[in-house]
Order: sequence, then structure tokens, then C-alpha cells
Amino acid sequence: MMNQTSAHILIVEDEPKLAALLADYLLPEGYLVEVIADGALVIDAVKRSSPDLILLDLMLPGRDGLSLCRELRGFSDVPIVMMTARVEEVDRLLGLDSGADDYICKPYSPREVVARVKAILRRQRREEACPAEQSLIVDETRLRATLHGKDLDLTPVEFRLLRTLSTAPGRVYSRDRLLDTLYDDGRIVTDRTVDSHVKNLRRKLEAAAPGHNPIRSVYGAGYSYEPEDSA
Repeated sequence: MMNQTSAHILIVEDEPKLAALLADYLLPEGYLVEVIADGALVIDAVKRSSPDLILLDLMLPGRDGLSLCRELRGFSDVPIVMMTARVEEVDRLLGLDSGADDYICKPYSPREVVARVKAILRRQRREEACPAEQSLIVDETRLRATLHGKDLDLTPVEFRLLRTLSTAPGRVYSRDRLLDTLYDDGRIVTDRTVDSHVKNLRRKLEAAAPGHNPIRSVYGAGYSYEPEDSA
């Protein structure tokens, strides 16, 4: 299990001053920092050094951050924080749907980046020490989910929604991405359908674990699942 003082942070940023600034703020916190400026070098670097977290710029020479993020998700669960100056909502949703764990828009405060890094690594350590499955059990063979031993009595759509969100705790899913997982019969539904199912699912989770709402709304992006031990 990683320690904060030995966590390896990979900065993928082609602007030397920004990369150096981030490194200057991360190094005093005890992190090991590696900087790459060319997107074409990222996949080999990750396979070689297995970083604990990646700060990934969207616009890079050699290869863009979105395609890199998607390929990384094919073989690694390393936390990825995307950094970009493109602030349109479509870019935000694309970034999160590609598998990113968080998203920071430029210009950003280096202190904010460090805070995000600490929060993500802290959450990951808690998940390693006390996996969410100990309290939440999602049984795909019987389409049944329990929380603290209590049957949630979910509809098939609610089950698929919970399964998707809980598979990657903390990861943000857009409404469009969730809709793709909820229905497999080609019906036409709106993104507000997701909000309705989330509301019902929250009610059932709250009944099983009063005082804790594990489904977090992320303004302008979608929803994420936050286990009790990461609250």
C-alpha cells in the first residue's frame, strides 16, 4: 500500500513553466514527481513506472489527453486528473467519460491541484484498507444488492445504476454515460430520467444506512458513488 510520502505523481504537461510549478508544489509534500511533455511517451512510461496518480493535460504534442486516458483505462486503474484550458461543458463530460477521476480547468491554483491530489490518494488508501464491498454487496448473478446486510429491493434499472456507480467509487459519470448502461432496448429517454432513478436509489440507500447519502451530485458533470469510509 502506498504512503503519501512515497506516492509517485506523473505530470504530463508540455508547458515547461506549468510543469515546473506543479513539481515545485508537489515535491515539498513528499511526493516523487516525474514530468513528461510528449503524449506519445505516456503509455510506455506508465507501464514502466506504475505511477500512483497522473496529472494529464488535455492538449499535448504527439497524442491528446483524451485518447491517452481511454487507453490507460484499458489496463490501469491509476487515478487520472485531467487539466485543460478548454472549459466548455462538452469537454468536461468527454474528459470524465474517458475515465478521468477529476478535472481541473486552467488557470488553476497549484495549491488546489495539490489539495485534489491529496484527496484522491487519501480516498484510494481508504478503499484499499476497507473496500466498499464490505458494506455494499452487488450480486450480479441474482441482480440483488445489499447494504449493511439489508436488501435494497432494487428495480433492474436501479440495480444497473448502482452497479455502474459503485464499480468505480469516486469516479464521476455523466448522465449520458449512465443512460447507456441503464437501458439496452433502444428506447428514447432524456437525461432527466437518470435524475429520477438516482432519487429513488438514494431513498433506498438512505433507508438502509440512515444519515449517509453515498451518491454525490457533481454540478455540470453527473454523479459519483462515495462509500461511507470516504465521506
